[in-house]
Amino acid sequence: MNMLDRNILPSIIEHLQFKEFVVITGPRQCGKTSVLRLVEDYLKKIGETSIYLTMEDPAVLKRLNEHPENLLSVLPQTDRKIYILIDEIQYLADPTNFLKYNFDLHSETMKIVCTGSSAFYIDQNFKDSLAGRKQLFKLFTLSFDEFLYFKTSDNSIKSEWLEMKKRPEYLSVKHATIRQLFDEYLTYGGYPEVVLANTVERKKDLLAELAQAFLKRDILESNVRDEEKFFMLTRLLAAQTGGLVNVNQLANTLQLSVTAVENYIQILRKTFHIHLLRPFFSNITKELTKMPKVYFNDLGIRNMLLKQFSEVENRLDKGELIENYIFIRLRDIYSTDDIQYWRTTDGNEVDFVVSTEFQKGFAIECKFDEKSFSKSKYKKFEAAYPNYPLSVKVYQSFNYGSSILLL
Repeated sequence: MNMLDRNILPSIIEHLQFKEFVVITGPRQCGKTSVLRLVEDYLKKIGETSIYLTMEDPAVLKRLNEHPENLLSVLPQTDRKIYILIDEIQYLADPTNFLKYNFDLHSETMKIVCTGSSAFYIDQNFKDSLAGRKQLFKLFTLSFDEFLYFKTSDNSIKSEWLEMKKRPEYLSVKHATIRQLFDEYLTYGGYPEVVLANTVERKKDLLAELAQAFLKRDILESNVRDEEKFFMLTRLLAAQTGGLVNVNQLANTLQLSVTAVENYIQILRKTFHIHLLRPFFSNITKELTKMPKVYFNDLGIRNMLLKQFSEVENRLDKGELIENYIFIRLRDIYSTDDIQYWRTTDGNEVDFVVSTEFQKGFAIECKFDEKSFSKSKYKKFEAAYPNYPLSVKVYQSFNYGSSILLL
């Protein structure tokens, strides 16, 4: 199977000219190795010297664990700068020290581009020890744009999709086909292997395997004591997608300490399963004391946890499904630090508030269909934040609002 480009690839290639090492991170099986191979192909095409190493090779891993300087012993002899592509760098005993040592001593003659599945070390040691030495790229599962390119070789569908995005009023002859593909994406998510599977049963089997394998490895690597309750927490969060995360309530339900629940949630965040969305307020003190909302980074994994794969229009959780999709779309376009939600103590709420510059941006409310949207409900937000114009994104659009597809 030929590897297909990912949207992140041009940004990584653009960064090859700079001194800092590149770290590509994200959930397991999201395509990081394929992206690394695509970088290798690009380097070969432009005549640069490169070498690919995987830390799943025991001999290479043993050599590099003995001392970071041993990297030189596995490199080809050359007078030119060499690009070293390292897959699964988290298997090193001390990846932070390895990268720091080689950057400080050899960054003029080598550039490391590496992948790593776990985010534990990135947020802790990496921030302190590798400041100014690395550029971090986060790769998630396929966006819907990428999904279409993986799913079909029909160029007319791709061109029609691009036209629909450019012209929201455009009535595409391929709209029904694209809608059908979109429903598949909402149901089975964007893991490349799942997307390329030919049957529904195969997709479900792969998702079940991914969910179980990922969570078990996360449990093992993070020393979780109560495996069953960790799984239960994950399912509870899947069931309340887009809802407020009340740690005290979850602790009571699971008969765990608040500290344990907070730790489990942190593990799910660091391993890219979930994202916690912070509230939006002009008063920072208020913002920091409010509960976050939870979203999953892949809809297929969420649906597998809930064992829900029925048609989108027939689902009881279709509103939450649409809202989670909008989060994924926003996450792929904007920094997650700039995506928040708004909620008052008396229940007024706006699903997403995105800041694009200082005290300016836009707001989005998500609905399954336009009939459930009443603009008058949002007067309080619009009065308080006139620099954040509100729009509605709906799954079924007839006269009001724009389609969820075109965000």
